[in-house]
Amino acid sequence: MSILGKIFTWWNGATLTTMLDSALRGEKVGTDAQGNTYHRAKKPYPKGHPFAGRERRWVIYNGANDASRVPAEWHGWLHGSFDGIPESNLPPARIWEVDYTPNATGTSAAYRPQGALERGGKRAAATGDYEAWSPEA
Repeated sequence: MSILGKIFTWWNGATLTTMLDSALRGEKVGTDAQGNTYHRAKKPYPKGHPFAGRERRWVIYNGANDASRVPAEWHGWLHGSFDGIPESNLPPARIWEVDYTPNATGTSAAYRPQGALERGGKRAAATGDYEAWSPEA
């Protein structure tokens, strides 16, 4: 992304000021499989702040800023559910677990059932168990 894009846009990665603030006041904690990086502040919130004493944590997305792109283990860390870094707290993967996929709503990969306008708007004929209401009846 160009330098102007970094200055003026927030929806596709971090802005220039976020990257600068992360470098000066934060420390990188880890990276997930999608390339999103996770950070925490070097100092906790000051006295008098509603979250005084707590650690500030944030994510810098690798691509579009979409909260559904944060895997469950990192979501728990971001929200303070546990203090340890997710890689050190995760149980081994089960054989039936599938890889994480982000929410596809609003994209070309979104599910569109038969009859959706994007698929031509044609749906299967009614099976006879439905009777349309008419005001005359």
